[in-house]
Amino acid sequence: MLILPLEPAALDAAIIDLDGTMVDTLGDFVEVLHRMLADLGLPPIAATEVECMVGKGTEHLIQSVLDHLLALSIPELAARQVAVQALFPQAWASYHQHYPTVNGQFSQVYPGVLEGLQALRGWGLPLACLTNKPTAFAQALLRAKGLEVFFTQVFGGDAFAKKKPDPLPLRKTCEALGTTPARTLVVGDSSNDAQAARAAGCPVVLVTYGYNHGQPVRQVDADGWIDTLARLR
Repeated sequence: MLILPLEPAALDAAIIDLDGTMVDTLGDFVEVLHRMLADLGLPPIAATEVECMVGKGTEHLIQSVLDHLLALSIPELAARQVAVQALFPQAWASYHQHYPTVNGQFSQVYPGVLEGLQALRGWGLPLACLTNKPTAFAQALLRAKGLEVFFTQVFGGDAFAKKKPDPLPLRKTCEALGTTPARTLVVGDSSNDAQAARAAGCPVVLVTYGYNHGQPVRQVDADGWIDTLARLR
């Protein structure tokens, strides 16, 4: 079990998640999904539903939204007698058309993030951002929020053959940082981050305010939980 606040001597680097950990991007997701659904001639989806779908990559998010509307027996789908799977390519294209415009416009950095990142960098630790969001979108969001200066590496869900909760992205990110998993702290907001960290052999701390698929984050197997990244100081 890690002791908070952390001892810098126990670590060589840190890997930080993005959505729900550093930036509250729920507004971005809701807006881009509303635009996507409008393109498809479908009704919008509630933010409370979107929040439970975030975190496992774009493919999962889009598919979950379409499956949710199908389960509700949306008249627009029934009338067109179209399979949800048949809508996926159009939904995918629409999502990626709108996201660059929406990215960062309906989101905000969580309180304490700057202080936490400054503390980690002040200890001389190289930092990487590892997210299931596509790499280009992650890089653009970090730039828009003034956070890119903290990171020597940024990897998205399209950077490796698998996404979190598979441990491969963490192992590859440790390689890029030149560190061993046992001395590389993972900071995230969900079971995706914790499961990947456990399997990769990294210590992991979870924030309590992010997106954990609608489940209590303190029930996730982790080394600690924090209400703000400022607790890392």
